[in-house]
Amino acid sequence: MGTSKKPGETLVLDTPRAFAPLLGPSRYKGAHGGRGSGKSWFFAGLLVEWCILNPGARVVCVREVQKSLRESVKLLIEDMIKLMGVEGQFRSLSDSIITPGGGIILFQGMADHTKESIKSLEGFDVAYVEEAQTMTKGSLEMLRPTIRKTYQDGTHAEIWFSWNPRAAEDPVNKFLRGPDPPPDSVVIESNYMDNPFFPRVLEMERQFDEQHSPERYGHIWLGHFEPAALGALWTRAALHQGRVREIPEMARIIVAVDPAISSEDGSNEHGIVAAGVGQDQRGYVLDDVTIKGGPQQWAERAVATYDRFEADAIVIEINQGGDMVRHTLKTVRPDLPIIEVRATRGKHVRAEPIAALYTMGKVSHVGTFAKLEDQLCLFTPAGYEGKGSPDRADALVWAMTELFPRMTRKDSKAMSKINPLGGRTGTSGTWMGA
Repeated sequence: MGTSKKPGETLVLDTPRAFAPLLGPSRYKGAHGGRGSGKSWFFAGLLVEWCILNPGARVVCVREVQKSLRESVKLLIEDMIKLMGVEGQFRSLSDSIITPGGGIILFQGMADHTKESIKSLEGFDVAYVEEAQTMTKGSLEMLRPTIRKTYQDGTHAEIWFSWNPRAAEDPVNKFLRGPDPPPDSVVIESNYMDNPFFPRVLEMERQFDEQHSPERYGHIWLGHFEPAALGALWTRAALHQGRVREIPEMARIIVAVDPAISSEDGSNEHGIVAAGVGQDQRGYVLDDVTIKGGPQQWAERAVATYDRFEADAIVIEINQGGDMVRHTLKTVRPDLPIIEVRATRGKHVRAEPIAALYTMGKVSHVGTFAKLEDQLCLFTPAGYEGKGSPDRADALVWAMTELFPRMTRKDSKAMSKINPLGGRTGTSGTWMGA
C-alpha cells in the first residue's frame, strides 16, 4: 500500500527550456553542466514547488561532505522561497526548514552517515544531491535504496543530482551517464547559453576566463571534464578505486603542515593534512583542513586536528622560516611532538614515490577531498601543472613520506632503522632531507 500524494495547486514558474524534461515524475533526475547554467536555482525552485504541492513532504539535501550549513544549499532555498513569495508557508530554523503540512527539509553530509544512521531517511520523499561530482560510490550505494517510498499512483520517491563533471570515473557520472543508466532516469546537460537569466556580471567573468584561462574554460563554463595533466602521477580512477568510508583501526597518525610564506590575501594556502597507517599496514588520508590566514590560525587548526585524531606527531616543512614555524606551534601547545622536514628535491620528485603507493593500492582516502585530489591529478613527472602552489598535495606528500620511509630511502642501510609502523628509530636519511 503506497503513500498518497496530495495534488495541490499548480504553480507557474519561469523555467529554462533545458530543464523541461525534469518537470515530470522520474525516479532519478540529473542536471550536469558548467557554471551559470542555473542548475542549483532550478532544483531549489523545484524543491519549493514540490513541498507546496505535496503538504507534509520530507526532503533531504545532501552532499558528500558538509562541515557546516554554510556549505549546504539552505540559503539558496530560503532565497527561492522569498523569490516565489511563499514565505508564509515555510518556517526556517537554524538547521532545517519546516514546510507546508508539517513537512521538513534537512541538510546533511553523506560522509557523516553509517549504514545504520542512513535508515533515518527511509521515509523521505526526495533526496537532492548537490555537488554530486564529489559523492563517493559508497555514499551513492547507501542513499539509493534508502530513498525508496512508493505511492498509490505507482510513482516513487525521487533522487535529484546536480553536478559539474570532473572525470568520467566519478561515481555519479558512471551511474547516470554510463553505458547502462538506471531505468526511469532523466538526465540533461545545461550550460550558460541555455540559461535565459544568465546575468551580465557572469558574462563578464566568462569572457575573462575564455581569454585568460583557456585550459580550464571548458570545465568551468561548458561542463567538460576537469583537464587532466598528460602523464599525471595520480589518476581519478586510482583515487576512486581506493576510497573508503570509515577510518579503520590505526597504528600511527600524523598531521603534516606545509605553511605558506605569507598570510596576505593573495598568498598560498597553509596545507594541513591528517594521515596515518592502519593496523593493516595501508596508508589512509583522514582529512584535509588546509586554511588561509595568519600563523596563529593555521597553528591552532593544526593542533586541533592533532587532538581530534589523537595523532602521534605534527610534521612541518621548514624550508621557509623553520624556527618560526616550530615557535608558532609551540605557542599553541608547548609540549607538542614535532618532526621537522626539509625539501632538497623538487615537488614532483618528492611526489613520485608517494604516487607509486597509490598505484600499488597501498593508500585510501577516507571520504572525498576534492581540492586536494584536484592538485594530485595535476602532478606529472615534469612538474606541477596547476596554478599557484600545491600546498594540500605537498602536505600529503610529507605525511606519506614520514609514514612510509621505505619508499623514500636512498640507501639500504637506513632501511634497517625503520620500525614496521612507519616510525623512525634513528637519524633521518631520506632523500627529501626529512
